[in-house]
Order: sequence, then C-alpha cells, then structure tokens
Amino acid sequence: MRFMMLLKHAEKFSGPPPKELLKAVEELSQDPKNGGTVLSSGGLAPMAATTRVRLSQGKVTATDGPFPETKEFIGGYAVLEFGSKEAAVDAAVHYMDLHRKYWPGWEGETEVRQIFSPEDLAHDCHRSESKPESISRK
Repeated sequence: MRFMMLLKHAEKFSGPPPKELLKAVEELSQDPKNGGTVLSSGGLAPMAATTRVRLSQGKVTATDGPFPETKEFIGGYAVLEFGSKEAAVDAAVHYMDLHRKYWPGWEGETEVRQIFSPEDLAHDCHRSESKPESISRK
C-alpha cells in the first residue's frame, strides 16, 4: 500500500532542518525494520515562491504568494510503501519523534494519506454498489 506523508508546520520553521535530523531521517529510511520503502520525498519551497491556481464561480485564477492568511503550510512530503496503514502511522510517529529530538521547539504534524490507484478506485466502486459498509473509530 502506498501512502503520502505531508509534513505541515508554521512557515517560521521553513528552511533546511538541522543536519542531525536529516541524517536520522536518512538512517530511518534505510532501516529495513521500519517496514516501509521510500519511493519519493522532498522539501517544498516557502509560500513566497508558491502560486495557487483556483477554480471558483466558474473562473480560473492564478495567485502568487506569499499568502498572509497562511498559518501553516506543507513543508515537505514523502511517498512510501507499507504493508498496512498501521505501519505507516507507526513510521510517522517515529518521524515526529526524530523532529522532537533533533529540532527542539519545532512544532508541526505529519498527515498520513493512502494513495489510491485506478484499480483501488474501481474496486471501491464495485464494493459500494454491492454492499455499503460503515466504519466507526474511537
């Protein structure tokens, strides 16, 4: 299963992270015990270098940053492959622990989202046509 992890934080934390953190993240991505395979990853440019393209009320507009209303932004991403969502979440928790350890004062979150292929979407369509499912989480 493929997952995208989006690293969100305040823009005041943009820029290169501490070298110790980069080294620890690299070691994590190469450790077979983490259960995941990194397919792609990278940091993203600050909001000042961003352009938003929006469709609203039938019109498409492009607006260059910075965007003063932005309180947090996506500063980086990773696409990884795991055997389960639980393994992906465990890896994200470990990743946040590395931030706590090597970047004191840093605050943010990692959003873990499964990536669906066309086959996954076709499978979900067939499943929903045959029998609706409900999922509850506590």
